[in-house]
Amino acid sequence: MRSDTRGANAVLDKSYAFALEVVQVYKAMTEKKEYVLSKQLLRSGTSIGANVEEAQAAQSTKDFVNKLSIACKEARETRYWLRLLDQSQLCALNFVPLLERAEELIGILNSIIKTTTERQSAALKPIPNS
Repeated sequence: MRSDTRGANAVLDKSYAFALEVVQVYKAMTEKKEYVLSKQLLRSGTSIGANVEEAQAAQSTKDFVNKLSIACKEARETRYWLRLLDQSQLCALNFVPLLERAEELIGILNSIIKTTTERQSAALKPIPNS
């Protein structure tokens, strides 16, 4: 059940593009023989889009919000790994652009979750007697 289809489609496209970028970074990291943190980044970074995709087939507004909440948590975890990789300088890669896109996804997801929750709450309020 899509409550905000315009926002949901944007986040669907952005999370998919983000996952593709994460896959490219993962490949570059494994070429540099970094396997542990690269796997963590790959798992969380691709999970964002998978959960957004699942939200598109949600059976209820509650299910939709739940899937997007999981996607948001995965985006926050991805942000953690990107910050760690960037500041540790474990790999000579520029993680800043990907970090910025992770921040953008977190903002979009939080906005959709908030809007959807507010709309659901408003729809459930009883109409006062006239």
